[in-house]
Amino acid sequence: MKILVTGGAGFIGSAFVKLLISNQLKPIIIDKLTYAGDIKRISKYSDNYVFYQVDIANKLEIEKIFELEHPDIVVHFAAETHVDKSIYDSTPFLITNVIGTQNLLDLSLKYNIKKFVNISTDEVYGELGIEGQFYENTPLNPNSPYSVSKTSQDMLGRAYYKTFGLPIITCRPSNNYGPWQYPEKFLPVIIYKALKNQKIPVYGDGQNIREWLYVGDNCKAIFKVVTDGKIGEIYNIGSGNEKTNIDLVKFVLKYLNKSEELIEFVKDRPGHDFRYSVNYVKIKNELGWQPEIDFESGIMKTVNWYVDNLEWVESKIEELKELWDLVYKK
Repeated sequence: MKILVTGGAGFIGSAFVKLLISNQLKPIIIDKLTYAGDIKRISKYSDNYVFYQVDIANKLEIEKIFELEHPDIVVHFAAETHVDKSIYDSTPFLITNVIGTQNLLDLSLKYNIKKFVNISTDEVYGELGIEGQFYENTPLNPNSPYSVSKTSQDMLGRAYYKTFGLPIITCRPSNNYGPWQYPEKFLPVIIYKALKNQKIPVYGDGQNIREWLYVGDNCKAIFKVVTDGKIGEIYNIGSGNEKTNIDLVKFVLKYLNKSEELIEFVKDRPGHDFRYSVNYVKIKNELGWQPEIDFESGIMKTVNWYVDNLEWVESKIEELKELWDLVYKK
């Protein structure tokens, strides 16, 4: 089973690659290595992989890899993912998430891929009020340039399944967190700034709700989809761990024995979705997967990793200063 993983040097993709390696597989990795990609996430763990530094928007270069490697399965993580950045410039999101996906789908048809697992997001559904959940058949209603680009990726896969018979399976995970997450994301920002006794920016009143899924649990779910998932199906991947942004900040501060005076409320993000919550009964009942890591254990494990790997985080901070200044305006 030759598995090609796009975005395999990213946060979630690299965790999935390491899971494949632990199962005695030798994954083929494609990654552009943008600012958020880091092959160290894998090379520090193992050398049992094949790596190509290629942009999925470059169809000619991607085809060379398909021709050389002839993968059986494609697991497609590669994407621009930062919502705030998409608000200020959506072009890279459309190029990577839409055109890049189209290239992969076309080549998967040409080279007779046996299974294409398309990694989407719960943000394609839009937002919820205080009640309710997203189901696999919930109409898609994205609200940010990022989520629109991911919805396009998602539905392109569905269209290639219906139109051409390409063996697509779609995964829609909730918010991932864990070790090695690039420090532009909310949880690493909280941890880093708390460790440095810096002000922690929280949008609006901090009452927006997210469902937090440990990255290792997500990758196990996706691996279950790779091995046992049914072609043409959609699988939500969730945890049931819903927390307001402000409660997450306070939990981390308490664990690090830091003062809540570090919290600084800032101007809310344009189009900020209020709440996400996915129903994952389908993957639980049909494939026998359920999350293993509870919220408190997962957060503590993640915080401890960042404390132990502060040097890696600080190596990324300089390139993030401009972004933080841009998106966390008062």
